[in-house]
Amino acid sequence: MSTSQQDPSHESEWLLVVRIHKDGRCERLVGTDTTPAGTDPITGVRSKDVIISLKSNIFVRIYIPKTTPTDHKLPTLIYYHGGGFLTESAASPTYHPTLNVITAESNVVVVSVNYRLAPEYPIPIPYEDSWEAIKWVATHAKEHGPESWLNDHADLCNVFFIGDSSGANLAHNMAIRFGLSPVKGINLNGIILLHPFFAGKTLTEHVPKELIELLERVWKLANGPGVGLDDPLINPGMDPRVSALGCSRILVCVGEKDRFRGRGLNYQKVMEKSGWKGKVDVIGEPRGGACVLFV
Repeated sequence: MSTSQQDPSHESEWLLVVRIHKDGRCERLVGTDTTPAGTDPITGVRSKDVIISLKSNIFVRIYIPKTTPTDHKLPTLIYYHGGGFLTESAASPTYHPTLNVITAESNVVVVSVNYRLAPEYPIPIPYEDSWEAIKWVATHAKEHGPESWLNDHADLCNVFFIGDSSGANLAHNMAIRFGLSPVKGINLNGIILLHPFFAGKTLTEHVPKELIELLERVWKLANGPGVGLDDPLINPGMDPRVSALGCSRILVCVGEKDRFRGRGLNYQKVMEKSGWKGKVDVIGEPRGGACVLFV
């Protein structure tokens, strides 16, 4: 992606992703399409949208397999979508088909979180929304929560946080917060980070200077007058709390052609040196895809 120049009306476009108008209005140029929940004709996976906060209008899209067991509950994934904190949603056609497949092939329950987006809702609002979703899921621990699918099918003793890009960033930061303030009713077994959106002012292998400059502009748009790319939220190496991450396993998926590959690989080094007692595995495949393992 590239940054376009300002047009005659003095609107500014960022990375051909959003356009900020003079009056402050944000126009998204990508990531606005939606796909309805329902029964997927290919996998048979069922999904539905549930509002979890009337105040903020946050919703989650819940997925359950075509056939659910009657003698046990299923591992539960809390999923955070990507989009640089600026675009996409839990209803996006970018994510809906993928989560149908993950639900079917991994035989899990998925709770996909529709957090609010910057710049209208700047950081830390996406993090607060993500945390609120975790607490909402936890209300189903004793099968008395507001959503029957989670009461009946979600094993909250076997929970994973998972996300891609900025969603992976959210999953990582939610795991730290969980380690510092465990949520009663949830046992976090691990986190899965797909091509995570991490950054830092220092150059690393595979991360060219031009990309760092690009990331600075994205992060400034999402985070306003924040501290830049060494903000602990986006640079785990600068976070004094990172060793508190509240699970014992991390799976990081990187791709050979992923521009953030260097930061994904550096993340493993950061965690291993932090004093955190768990295990980090990194996987990837030559064409930039990733496979997800559930153990």
